[in-house]
Amino acid sequence: MRLHFRRPAREEPEINLIAFIDVLLVILIFLMLTTTYSKFTEMQLRLPTADADAQRDYPKEVIVAVSSDGNYSVNRKPLDGRSVDAVVAALLQAARAGKDTVVIISADANARHQSVVTVMEAARRADLTQITFATQSSAQAGGR
Repeated sequence: MRLHFRRPAREEPEINLIAFIDVLLVILIFLMLTTTYSKFTEMQLRLPTADADAQRDYPKEVIVAVSSDGNYSVNRKPLDGRSVDAVVAALLQAARAGKDTVVIISADANARHQSVVTVMEAARRADLTQITFATQSSAQAGGR
């Protein structure tokens, strides 16, 4: 008597792609959240220059000039001090239109950043919220 044992049918291996894709998406999200992007600060910048079609004329304006050595003048009147309080006092005296006054900061291209921030802080303390920056066109800057 001969016994014939039937071999079980061989199953083909199956790759479950859904679980594989889930794992890859989790890894991708983790990498996106933990990646830091570095900023390059070695860029040469020349400020202030801008190309504008026409300069706007502000009837209620206060022009604050900041020189390269950090001295201030408000509406062409030099200030004695360099403190925020001195600039606030000058802005309050020059801002006859109150809150509608536009503060135009005309800073030298070589002025320290802190000098410009001091003017912005003084404008905030004087409750003058409209601030803009004076620039020169690229053509004028190239002609110097």
